[in-house]
Amino acid sequence: MAAIVYLNFDGNAQQVIEFYSEALSAIEVKKAKFGDIPQDPNYPLPENELNMIMESSIALAGGKIMMSDILPSMKAATGELVKGNNVLISLVMDDKQKLEQYFSHLSVGGHVIMPVSNTPWSSCFGMLVDKFGVNWKFNSDADRFLDHVISNKQ
Repeated sequence: MAAIVYLNFDGNAQQVIEFYSEALSAIEVKKAKFGDIPQDPNYPLPENELNMIMESSIALAGGKIMMSDILPSMKAATGELVKGNNVLISLVMDDKQKLEQYFSHLSVGGHVIMPVSNTPWSSCFGMLVDKFGVNWKFNSDADRFLDHVISNKQ
């Protein structure tokens, strides 16, 4: 299992990725935009959201930072982004049963934003805010998703 710092931004994740990559001498940078994945024709994203960062990772010596933009159309579910709620702890692991167990334990007394489920970007993904106000993201396929989207763009 890896616990990864996950940062959310209000439309400027691309600038943050560029800055952090250079400032922290990134070993590898991966990123996918919302427009890089097939859109649901019943719920198409507005044009201004397609170029926002859906998922990214910056590999550093000894660690990783992941980040994304919060879509304006998602703010009804996630709440407005303010300094302080843009940091998440992301648990990434292949063991889906263990991931679901952690989700269940951490959700007690908290607020589930997105129940653990199969999504287009992960076979096991969920989000919650624990009872202490800490944001958590659970993902079994974070690296595979980014690799897949990047390879399809080339």
